Amino acid sequence: MNRIVPGVLLALFWLLLLAKGSFQLFWAVVVIIGFIGAREYCRMAFAGMLYESDRVLLPMVMISPILAAVFSVRYPATHSFGLLLGLVGVAGYVFGYYTRLDRPVKILSRGVLGLAYVGFLLSHLVLVRGLDGGGYWLIILAGITAGSDTGAYWVGSRWGRRKLCPNISPNKTVEGALGGLAGGLIGGILLSLFFPVSAPFLMIVTLAAVLAAVGMTGDLIESVMKRGYGVKDSGSLLGGHGGVLDRIDSLLLAGPFLYYMLMYTGF
Repeated sequence: MNRIVPGVLLALFWLLLLAKGSFQLFWAVVVIIGFIGAREYCRMAFAGMLYESDRVLLPMVMISPILAAVFSVRYPATHSFGLLLGLVGVAGYVFGYYTRLDRPVKILSRGVLGLAYVGFLLSHLVLVRGLDGGGYWLIILAGITAGSDTGAYWVGSRWGRRKLCPNISPNKTVEGALGGLAGGLIGGILLSLFFPVSAPFLMIVTLAAVLAAVGMTGDLIESVMKRGYGVKDSGSLLGGHGGVLDRIDSLLLAGPFLYYMLMYTGF
């Protein structure tokens, strides 16, 4: 129950935000999500290294691509400019506090990773929202990732035998991954019936399969980070769901894939 209720509430909030909310409201929500996610990343990556004030300053720098993405409707490349500003910001932080940092190179490298992982990847959700029908595409994307997570858990817990990546995530299985692909396909196809987009059925099926696989890869990427930083969850804000990064790890990688696939296919 501690997972079901928050999960349903989050899904309803996301659906209402995308179906009824404006582009600016969506951008503001993503900024907040990005800041919380960047804070979680800093707590994982810089445990015992930084002052608490640094864990406010660095997350603000890390979400520079998201902040810049508010101009993406007119200037699609602004999130890349935000990435450049964020890189300068991380470097400026290291330059400014170099004498009090025990491991400045580690701070620099982990800061740049957080900038790319949280800020740059998450900014693509804003870019997708700015496209024609972008809100519906994001609803379909959420259905794909949610269906993939559900399918992977349901199939893996019942029939999972062969380990997928035992050294990274011991509970994930090959059977669960296949269930995740099936769940992502079902979720994407069903939601495309309720939220129609200007793409043929075959395109939606292809997108759903690709994005389900990419989403599971995004989940594994966060698992690598958590294992490397020695934590079980990125945070505890969402109770049984862990932290914000634990909930959006699939979207972080799938969002950019969706954006560029839509851009280069003309849909």
